[in-house]
This record gives sequence, C-alpha cells and structure tokens, in this order.
Amino acid sequence: MVNARTIDTLARWFRANARTLPWRGPIGAPRDPWAVLVSETMLQQTQVARVLERFPRFIRRFPTAQSLAAAPDHDVLAEWAGMGYYRRARNLHAAARMIVDRFDGAVPRTVEDLLALPGVGRYTAGAVASIAFGDVAPIVDGNVARVLLRVHGRKARVDDRETQRFLWEQAANLAAAGAKGRQGAGVVNEAIMELGATVCLPAPAMPRCEECPLARWCVARRAGAQARIPLPRAAANKKTVYCASAVVVDSRGRVLLEQRGDGGMWAGLWQTPTIERTDRAPTRAELARAAGIAARQLHACGGFTHTTTHREVEFRVYAGAAKPVRERGRWVAPGRLGELGLSSAQRRVLSIGAGVLRTPTRSR
Repeated sequence: MVNARTIDTLARWFRANARTLPWRGPIGAPRDPWAVLVSETMLQQTQVARVLERFPRFIRRFPTAQSLAAAPDHDVLAEWAGMGYYRRARNLHAAARMIVDRFDGAVPRTVEDLLALPGVGRYTAGAVASIAFGDVAPIVDGNVARVLLRVHGRKARVDDRETQRFLWEQAANLAAAGAKGRQGAGVVNEAIMELGATVCLPAPAMPRCEECPLARWCVARRAGAQARIPLPRAAANKKTVYCASAVVVDSRGRVLLEQRGDGGMWAGLWQTPTIERTDRAPTRAELARAAGIAARQLHACGGFTHTTTHREVEFRVYAGAAKPVRERGRWVAPGRLGELGLSSAQRRVLSIGAGVLRTPTRSR
C-alpha cells in the first residue's frame, strides 16, 4: 500500500474533503501545539460532536499551558463538564503544570518528551509531534486501525498484541513516506484518521467505499469483507453500581452539594449527597443519614441508568427540603451550578429532583 502514489492520493483526498474543525487550520499550515494537545486529549473516548461543543469554550478560557496551569482544579473540571472521563481533565491540568515547570511553558516537540506528560500515551504523543511539529511519528487510533486492517485484508481484533505490532509498523511506514514526499507526516496522519472517521466506517454502518481514495488498493473491498474487518472486540463484563442521590433544597432554593474524593468514578467532581453500593440499592434511610436530614423529608422521584465504558450505574433519585445546618458540603444557588464541575449523571439527578420539588403536589 505504501508508495508515493497512494500517499499523494490520500493527501489530495484529505485536502479536498477535510472537515472544518476549530482545532484545525489550513491543511499543512503550522498548528498551535497547545490546541493540538487539548483537542487530542478531548477526543480520547469522546465523540467529535461533543468536542465541537466544548473545545472552543475551553481554549478561550485556557488559551495556553500557563493559563491552565494557574487555574484551580474546580475551574478546570467545570469547563470539562459534560464530556465524561474526567481523569483526562486532571491529567491535562497536571500536564500543563509540567509544561510550565519543566519545558518553560512550551509544549514539548519530541515523542519522548511528550510521553513524559501525564495522560499522554503513544497515540497522543505521535499526533502532537507530527501534526504540530512535523515530526515523523506514527499514530494508531480506532479509525486508523480500521483503515489499515481493511486495506491489508487482515481479519484480526484491534487489541490483539500481534495486531498492534503490525498496525504501528504500518503507521510508521505511512508517516515516513509522508515525510519523504511533499505531503509531510502530519498531513498523512490526519488524512488516514479522517478517512476512518468519515468514509471507512465501522460496522454495522457500511463503509462508503465508492468515496474512498484507497479503494483500488483495498484487499477487504475486493473480497467483500469490509463488514467483517476488524473482528469485534471481546465483550467486556460491566460492573453494576447502585447509587441513591438526594436533591436537598433549602428555603432560599439553594441545593446541597458535596465534592467527591480524588479516587474512583467522577473523582473531584461535585454531586448531590450520594451513596454507592455494589451489592444492592441503598435505602432511603441510608441516604437520609448521609444527607443529614430525616428520612421522612425525602421523596422518591424516579431513577435512570447511566452507562460508562466499564459500568452500569443504576440511580435512584430522591428530593426534599431542609434547613442549611449541615456542616459538610456546600449550598449552591441554582444559577451558580454551572460554575462547578458536575458529571452529566449528576446534572440529570438535579433535573429530576428539581422537577419534583417544583410540583405543587409534592410540597404538601
């Protein structure tokens, strides 16, 4: 596959069809390394549509590593709210501090130095090094893996160790060929990512082979095996977590919140008083004790299931009114909730609980 003709064909297609994204400038033009690092961190396990909503605001608030490094944790988590996987926000925050302390405020240029940053793995390091600095660095994400496996007709699971070795070897060949020619490693890397994201789609969606610049070289297409490559990952057994959350409001309409610890799900984020168990659903009495109010003050008002990569979280939501006498926690006016880092699950808890508290029949 890797020759001057395929590289030029892929790059020409990319220049003509690349999506307009806020972290992209003109194809092949110099990029802001900080913006590349932020966008690639956000794009880990988050769909482009969601990042499109959050990136512009985040980069306006934190346009440099220095600005993020100087920010308090709660500001960073608040700006990250709604994207999930909050460990990424904490790692990016720590990376910004390392960039300031160890690299004089400039995003490092080499893969080796980038890998020293918290939360930066082989893919992100390669993306930043090649896209921002033109370094000859390979990248392999899910989109790249799918394209390479189909073009080579390799029926394998992406996470297989031997398959990973093969993919990184092929990606290195692509980056080297791009650097050797007139396109550049960064353009070729972005092009193959874009191809996987927009044309060489995963099953059950059918790839748009008629639009693919690599179709004439694709072994899977010739064999009619596109839908069977790559092989599906082994199904993961998800853990079930049972949560009970209390939306407690005082006479001024303020909501009682508490901050989670540094470990586990949603580390460091704010939440309504919440109990978690893995063996059974917490009772109303248990939740009332945790919230510091009488059980009779809490009314059941619904529930929902929140799904993460590794867990199914079953929420039961309660709501009630109370005096602000609880020492731990923080009473927050509804208009200030957006200033705190709240998970999407807790935003849903608040929506359900607040809806019940506004219902006249519940105030008797």
